[in-house]
Amino acid sequence: MKILTLLTLPFITLSLFGQPDTEVYLVDIDKTGTQIQLSNPRNISNNVGYDNQPYFYDDNSVLFAATRADQTDILKFNILEGSTSSWLTDTPSGSEYSPIRIPESNAISAVRLDFDGLQRLYEYDPEDGSSKVILKGAKIGYHVWYTSDMLVATILAENRMDLIVSYPVGTGKYTTTQKNVGRSLQNIPNTELISFISKENPENWELKSLNPITGATEKIIDLGNTEDICWLPDGTLLAGKDNALYKYQTKKDEGWVLLQSFTDKNINRITRLAVNESTTRLAFVAENSPEDIVQKQVEAFNARNLNEFAACYSEDVVVSNFPNDVLYEGNETLKNNYDRFYAKTPKVAVKVVKRISIGNTVMDEELVTVGDKTHQQIAIYEVKNGLISRMTFIHQNALYLLAEEVVQRQLDAYNARDIDGFLETYTDDVQLLNFPAQQQSQGLEEMRKGYSGYFESTPDLHCEIKNRIVIGNKVIDEEYITANGNSYSAVAVYEVESGKISKVTFIQ
Repeated sequence: MKILTLLTLPFITLSLFGQPDTEVYLVDIDKTGTQIQLSNPRNISNNVGYDNQPYFYDDNSVLFAATRADQTDILKFNILEGSTSSWLTDTPSGSEYSPIRIPESNAISAVRLDFDGLQRLYEYDPEDGSSKVILKGAKIGYHVWYTSDMLVATILAENRMDLIVSYPVGTGKYTTTQKNVGRSLQNIPNTELISFISKENPENWELKSLNPITGATEKIIDLGNTEDICWLPDGTLLAGKDNALYKYQTKKDEGWVLLQSFTDKNINRITRLAVNESTTRLAFVAENSPEDIVQKQVEAFNARNLNEFAACYSEDVVVSNFPNDVLYEGNETLKNNYDRFYAKTPKVAVKVVKRISIGNTVMDEELVTVGDKTHQQIAIYEVKNGLISRMTFIHQNALYLLAEEVVQRQLDAYNARDIDGFLETYTDDVQLLNFPAQQQSQGLEEMRKGYSGYFESTPDLHCEIKNRIVIGNKVIDEEYITANGNSYSAVAVYEVESGKISKVTFIQ
């Protein structure tokens, strides 16, 4: 009995702490005229940790930053040579990011986060890995070459990134052209322009063009809140959103058009796009599935590996009791609390009995054994940017034997479109909420107004329960709803008081 919501289309410092597990994928492109077909997606990094920022060194090889021994180095993936990989850098004093090829050269440039905290742009010899500083005096974020001696880059300034043009590069001189920009810098094919993301309007980022010689800028298209794009040679733009790729052909399409959705659950939150010169291959980055991230923290918890456990959570993680009773916030607090818990609890283990996933939310029914006692709990994990941003607990405080029976009766009435039987299972002051505590409606009469017309106008209405978890007076249903020829998944948390449903919290 869920209600559909509409789907809407990071400034970072380069640090290994708190970076999500990401993988680099390669996809074949078949382009005929304006038609684009994508096929054969495969993971070319297959590495635990941060693998990111792909760039085609040439048509048949991809550079990207890859985790190795608690730092990141530059890896080259050779597509035609048996899909082999080779390390181009091995820098004991720092980590490399964002590799690209320097024009008219075999050398590559990359941003290095040195152990002294400085973030500089270096040039690397791909044969022996030797390096030298290209641009001093600025904390570099991302960069693109305009010519072999002119560079467009972002520099970190306060809590934002600013766009600069450096010329000649060897002198270290640069001019700031715009403040508050995003990370995706691209050469626009068949032009003398660079594209960049303007974040001047925080509600709607824009893709703009820059002429590095004159400094002139011009808007291309609205981006919403995505900041990873790439250009095809014919002027088509590609962008990632969740598990899908979208396209926009300038001066032809009115807006973004869905190109392809990927069914692999590990292709999640697509970012960092790159295409080779002949338009036969596309590389992109995807985060591991929320389920994998949650499972990783379960295994780290059971192994009592505190650092690995805490690394699964964001720096500003919120821990609460259902629905929104905040217990504490912050990764350091979480780590300290679990450190004390381990110190006084020599025997503890979590067993996942049942798991429900919807979007970036994972709900686990867990049996927690502490010493010789075992209790049931529900943990709701919200995953953002590859890390757990919120963990909400539902504990078994009391046993309500009729909770599941009442919820099942309302489901049967819902499927029969029996409005009176449906509403009979709810209290007079029932609340409908969006997780964690955003109120949709309150009261039986308000429900009647909404559902009466819905039942009458939806002859194919049906809800199938794919998974159910019962804990105390709460029933969590993973539902698959069909309505007006469309089907979608949803999750509802029902709370039963005195034999009737008093509250429903929707998770979408």
